[in-house]
Amino acid sequence: MDLKLKQDMRFAYGEPTGIAPGIVRLVANNPSPFTFKGTNTYLVGSTSLAVIDPGPDDPEHRDAILKTADGRAITHILTTHAHRDHIDGAAALAKQTGAVTCAFPRRSDDEMDAQIRPTGEAFINYETTPDHVLTDGQRIEGADWKLDAIHTPGHAPDHMCFRLADRGVVFSGDHVMAWNTTVIAPPEGHMGDYFTSLERLLVGEDTLYLPGHGGRLEQPVRMVKAYMVHRRWREQAILGAIRDGIPNIKAIVTLIYKDIDDKLRIAASLSVQAHVEHLIEKGFLTAQNQFSGSGPSKSRIDFDTALEATPASP
Repeated sequence: MDLKLKQDMRFAYGEPTGIAPGIVRLVANNPSPFTFKGTNTYLVGSTSLAVIDPGPDDPEHRDAILKTADGRAITHILTTHAHRDHIDGAAALAKQTGAVTCAFPRRSDDEMDAQIRPTGEAFINYETTPDHVLTDGQRIEGADWKLDAIHTPGHAPDHMCFRLADRGVVFSGDHVMAWNTTVIAPPEGHMGDYFTSLERLLVGEDTLYLPGHGGRLEQPVRMVKAYMVHRRWREQAILGAIRDGIPNIKAIVTLIYKDIDDKLRIAASLSVQAHVEHLIEKGFLTAQNQFSGSGPSKSRIDFDTALEATPASP
């Protein structure tokens, strides 16, 4: 199944785009190789509003949210995860509106050192504590909307998607996007969790995903299946490279990502690392400094660690 990415997107910064009845999107002006055109903020509801992912702490973006609300009460602010491009605007918006902030909690042991990050900087907000701690399966309700929380770790340990009840619409955050594959970057990201979280989304009858970056995603079940096939293919390519004598992550990246922009090389290396860790957990690879455990990666593997396929490899 081909992974067909969609990078066309009609929008203007500061201007709301109607997506569906009771759903409006604003795009924050924070474009980058990792955020595409910028972070999507969604306003859900007609009489009272929920804001999903208020974006960066940007006064202009916050003013656009308030202008779009047009006097309607913003009662809830939900964040898909604690990456700064999604959550940093929550505190100021809540202070101005009195809205309740809602998010899945980050544990203290989720705090990772900042030596290797896809962006080269600290991109996780550890300081913001939600007013309301969400649990998997919990429903959050407003006057004319109901959102069901789905814990989908993988990209981040605290990642949540939100399903608009009885509408077939999922706000998919950075879990599934149309414009690019999701970055799974250890130690923040965990590939095994990501596969499990993708499978969770296959049980519904959803017809539309609204991601944290990029345009709307129609035929979402097909896209989720394509994501899974793509990731499995990538793991087989990595395993095949190691069987052929490619010794480490650094060399695998050079082989697989031949023409990659240097700005994205660390992100590509971390993606390969996530696949390598998943293969180790499944018993298909060994490393010089073997690790054990589950959940968010606690690996000590670096990009130069020697790798070897095991007899158990498929």
